Amino acid sequence: MAGTAPPRLQIGETTCHILSDGKHRADGGAFFGVVPRILWERVVQPDARNMIPVDVRCLLIETGDQKILVDTGHGDKFDARLRKRYGLPPERERLIADLSRAGFAPEDVTTVLMTHLHADHAGGMTRWRDQVEGGPVEPVFPNATYIVQGREYDAATHPNERTIATYYPDNWQVLTGTGQLCMVMGGHDFGPHVRTETAAGHTDSLQVVWVESEGESLLFLGDAANFAVHLERLPWVPAFDEMPILSMEAKKRLRTQILEKNPLLVFQHDPRVVTGRLVQSADERFTVVEEIVEDPAWDRGRDAPI
Repeated sequence: MAGTAPPRLQIGETTCHILSDGKHRADGGAFFGVVPRILWERVVQPDARNMIPVDVRCLLIETGDQKILVDTGHGDKFDARLRKRYGLPPERERLIADLSRAGFAPEDVTTVLMTHLHADHAGGMTRWRDQVEGGPVEPVFPNATYIVQGREYDAATHPNERTIATYYPDNWQVLTGTGQLCMVMGGHDFGPHVRTETAAGHTDSLQVVWVESEGESLLFLGDAANFAVHLERLPWVPAFDEMPILSMEAKKRLRTQILEKNPLLVFQHDPRVVTGRLVQSADERFTVVEEIVEDPAWDRGRDAPI
């Protein structure tokens, strides 16, 4: 498929591709919680409606004979009303298009690792058959096992008044019937180079993904740190996070590991900073040294402008 290939990274003997389900507009205040706009607008500029550009990145990991996809984006099952609410671009199959540009088809994916089941991460687990709106739902990745934290699945299937708006059963229900949904509890190894670690805060059992090979490492942070600045500043916690105090504790714990291992960090929602490395100065300030950056108003030129 035409277009620019997504970033390809070599972590030891493991290859990673940073994919995207496209940029969309989202409420800036929601991403920065109690932080005043006068502070966060220095990081990302909102429009007149307080909306900011947000990316939805996913990660494809090639390790041995496995093709592991981390998260699936919004997907294409939203109707016109919800597409407008989430500010989604008009293109469909955005993640699948990026997967194709990396040289793969949905059938090649062997494992789908879900950081959690919120709609912007889990919508692409399934799709309407033949793109018929409201019709039967089928798995997007027919040969894959979908991995979900058991406590996250419990939260998604028994939502409360606050979380019901982001958990959509159509995203996973059909997978229980096909036998493709697998629940795990806590951190888990997926071969010698890929492992997950839980980082409660955004949800009760959010998981981050480590890739480690030949002394090199990569950390896909997911919603443990949406933007680079969220990792730099512990108190900057999104309003989306269900347990903000735990979010800060998780970031503090991850920071310690990051300083020890010096992994390449992948930021899932930052509209500008795709990857970087965390450093600590002599006065104990934390800074993400950016490595891959993008124009925040465009999705690498592959989708229409916001």
